[in-house]
Amino acid sequence: MKRFTLIFSLALAVVMSACAGDKASQSGEQSKSQENMNKKTTLVAFFSATGTTKAAAQKLAEVLDADLHEIQPEQSYTAADLDWHNKQSRSSVEMADKSSRPAIKNKVENMDQYTTIYVGYPIWWYIAPTIINTFVEQYNLEGKTVIPFFTSGGSEAGETMKYLTPSAPKANWKDPINLTGKSKEEIKKLVK
Repeated sequence: MKRFTLIFSLALAVVMSACAGDKASQSGEQSKSQENMNKKTTLVAFFSATGTTKAAAQKLAEVLDADLHEIQPEQSYTAADLDWHNKQSRSSVEMADKSSRPAIKNKVENMDQYTTIYVGYPIWWYIAPTIINTFVEQYNLEGKTVIPFFTSGGSEAGETMKYLTPSAPKANWKDPINLTGKSKEEIKKLVK
């Protein structure tokens, strides 16, 4: 009888251990599934030299409940660099050379998780700054929806798409959105 009780107790312990393992495994799978559900699929990436585009990007990310990523140049732009009246200023030189690709010091580590990417920038010389080309060319955007947005002191998107789309020809590009001075309510209407 003692032998039977011992064998029964051992068998019961093995069965209970296996059930606990299954529950832990299911709990781990549920946790991973929940983690995947919590990952956002929309990214708002932006370059801002003076803070105007940053403010627009923050509003957009809030409206979309999207992740936010600031495109940071390896070398920050100074006021002298941004002097568009000076043909020798850094921004003037970069924009005169459409093949210019200013270096970026940070990357989006998990770009694969995003299906929709909003890319924001100020309009420089009627197009996106060439650092945006640098950003777009860093990633495989094939099949991803890319929506440019911009801020401007008065001009529209100009020839932005002519110079941006070749940097990611297999992306699904949408028309640029002007977010200059837009409130969150106005942004909601624009992105619907």
